Amino acid sequence: SYFGDRSSCVETASVLNVTSSSSVRGLNSTCVGKTALPAGRSACRSHTPPTGYSVTSSSAVSAHSDASVIVAVVEGRGLARGEVGMASIDLKNPEVILSQFADNTTYAKVITKLKILTPLEIIMSNTACDTGNTTKLFSLITEHFKNVTFTTVQRKYFNETKGLEYIEQLCASEFSTIFMEVQSKYYCLAAAAALLKYVEFIQNSVYAPKSLKVRFQGSEKTAMIDTSSAQNLELVINNRDSRNGHTLFGVLNYTKTPGGSRRLRSNILEPLVDSETINTRLDCVQELLQDEELFFGLQAVISKFLDTEQLLSVLVQIPKQDTVKTAESKITNLIYLKHTLELVEPLKASLRSCNTPLLKAYYNSLEDTRFGIILEKIATVINDDTRYTKGCLSMRTQKCYAVKPNINEFLDIARRTYTEIVDDIAGMITQLAEKYSLPMKTSFSSARGFFIQMNADSSTLPNGQLPSEFTKITKMKNTYSFTSPDLIKMNERCQESLREIYHMTYLIVCKLLNEIYEHIHCLYKLADIVSMLDMLLSFAHACTLSDYIRPEFTDTLAIKQGWHPILEKIAMEKPVSNNTYLTEGNNFVIITGPNMSGKSTYLKQIALCQIMAQIGSYVPAEYCSFRIAEQIFTRIGMDDDIETNASTFMKEMKEITYIIQNANDKSLIIIDELGRGTSAEEGIGICYAACEYLLNLKAFTLFATHFLELCHIDALYPNVENYHFEVQHVRSSAGNKEKIAYTYTLSKGYTEEKNYGLKAAEVSSLPSSVILDAKEIKNHIAKQILDRQKSTPEMMKQRAVYRLAMRLVQTARNSRLDPDSLRVYLKGLRKKYEAIYPAPRQNDEQQ
Repeated sequence: SYFGDRSSCVETASVLNVTSSSSVRGLNSTCVGKTALPAGRSACRSHTPPTGYSVTSSSAVSAHSDASVIVAVVEGRGLARGEVGMASIDLKNPEVILSQFADNTTYAKVITKLKILTPLEIIMSNTACDTGNTTKLFSLITEHFKNVTFTTVQRKYFNETKGLEYIEQLCASEFSTIFMEVQSKYYCLAAAAALLKYVEFIQNSVYAPKSLKVRFQGSEKTAMIDTSSAQNLELVINNRDSRNGHTLFGVLNYTKTPGGSRRLRSNILEPLVDSETINTRLDCVQELLQDEELFFGLQAVISKFLDTEQLLSVLVQIPKQDTVKTAESKITNLIYLKHTLELVEPLKASLRSCNTPLLKAYYNSLEDTRFGIILEKIATVINDDTRYTKGCLSMRTQKCYAVKPNINEFLDIARRTYTEIVDDIAGMITQLAEKYSLPMKTSFSSARGFFIQMNADSSTLPNGQLPSEFTKITKMKNTYSFTSPDLIKMNERCQESLREIYHMTYLIVCKLLNEIYEHIHCLYKLADIVSMLDMLLSFAHACTLSDYIRPEFTDTLAIKQGWHPILEKIAMEKPVSNNTYLTEGNNFVIITGPNMSGKSTYLKQIALCQIMAQIGSYVPAEYCSFRIAEQIFTRIGMDDDIETNASTFMKEMKEITYIIQNANDKSLIIIDELGRGTSAEEGIGICYAACEYLLNLKAFTLFATHFLELCHIDALYPNVENYHFEVQHVRSSAGNKEKIAYTYTLSKGYTEEKNYGLKAAEVSSLPSSVILDAKEIKNHIAKQILDRQKSTPEMMKQRAVYRLAMRLVQTARNSRLDPDSLRVYLKGLRKKYEAIYPAPRQNDEQQ
């Protein structure tokens, strides 16, 4: 063991009793009637990554597509029910994240957090699923995560005392402030105990002492976006095609490293709520946009980084058995470590002249002497020209010759033998080529070792076949791949020689790692810096491709000529832009307009712009100001859900119930039609009641509807504004038919369009007789409906006074005008007020 005494780290993991069930669909298939596994038998599926995990290069596919997070969840019992502790660790990133929070009976926070983590496996206590006594949390998790491996472990492993001991043993000294945060948070400590015990058991390795980053993450530092809202807004997955990049993540993702990509994804799903932190990020993006040299210099360096978090994860694990595979893995990762550390100086150089506080802080962090110390120690043992290369043969050569000559005589002899064998193989293939007069060449693959490859048409071969001494022949078009018995023997000798080289190199590498281990924690800092810079560069890159603007943060949601970022990417041109204005005094907007006029797109656009602003990105608009939203809710779509046996209407009711139960004054609520799955009268009733409930909150709400009766709610509530999407009527060239031309432009007031549903039906191939009948029946019903409610003069007066008061409050809070300009603005407000309601002015003059 090169990381100290492994026995002191952890008890023997093989005594862990676990019950695992893949893809839990009902309680009968989980732990009912199952016995715990006997000691030493693996409880998990074979897809858990092995210890010798190889670090992927920066060109690797976006890292979040492969789940690698294991989560333990535990809930308080009795009076503490609803208090939930969670602990998670990414098998590719040695960071334990602890959470503890009080949740309501819907367990919205737990489900949302788990969806963001996209777990490979979820661990819970076996008492949570006792027959006939399953907890609601257990049922909800199994319902929401049908395709995730679900494992139950005995309750005794959820032990908070053991959890604190684990953290004291394994937490790196730099993150030791965590003890203060979690000492009294018993549930997350209990979850940590079960998680770390289980991970060491399935990984067949232990974490080295003082090697992990442990942090506590409450639920108050980020905005909450529930899973159905993330799905409706297509934040990270496109609803039509999951492989399609037409998502908010796809629009902003120009990251160069897997770490940057992971960070961007988690930020989109959990935006920040602290305006100071957001503005710090925006300052960096602004500097990157203004300084081309800094932008391109940083991008060039960042793109050379490998997956630093995954590298760290492998370095801090101690395998329980030394095999050829673990030896090769450790040598590879030492080369990756050297490659990573050699990039620190170029990264520092590109940050040297930056001005923003965050970039300066990153530059100062890179001044850490430990980077240099580790590199110096590596240089004493490893060749200077050993580096990360692409291609399995060249990387194999790098590993063979990684250690400097004259350190170990036996290693030098083994390497000479290996070289001679490789030369012999090349010589033998040349002789065979001459013997048969065929264009043979030496090829290599990690699966086959050395083999012979040849480009030739079968007509050029004697009898159209290869000589009989060649075996394992495969043909792809005109390329033949094959080997011979002699070459197979040579490959075996070559492999034996390699095993010797790797074994001796491994011993030297272990000794070296033991020396550098105490300094290795600086890599946590480096991984954090690289992923954050990568994300900020990605934001800047996205801005250069479109006219995005820096957002401001006030108590108003004001967007001037904003447009939909994903639609712009799909259409390859700028979509029609529109204004948005919500304040505390006008916090409820009702939007009407014909089908396909742009209502849904507009609503989604506002939510996407809000999220972009809160992660520190620029926003697609000419000007924008946002109020920080602590929660973002959406109710969009008209689908039923066969899996949960929910009709369209029931799904709508579930979603609006969730919003009503969880919304607060700092929420942004987007509702795209409600009550459509039932009769018109009931639908209008439900909409009206839901609107009245939401009007009592100070949340910003945008409500799109086809129920024009709803628009008259503005007569009762002065904080309601009506807007509609305009359409134009165009006569066809024949002159007998009228078509609707969509402008996608938002205007004040509610839509004047009548019968737009019938007009849309006319465009379809519905028979004309059906349409004529529909018009007749509609006219008959319309005669029976009473005149719409009108506003009385008294109501109009109250509304005008309310509007004026709200404008004055806004001006007092946010105005940056000098006294003269302010005077002119206030006079303008007075004129507007007098124009709307001139009567009070005469009374004032009489007084």
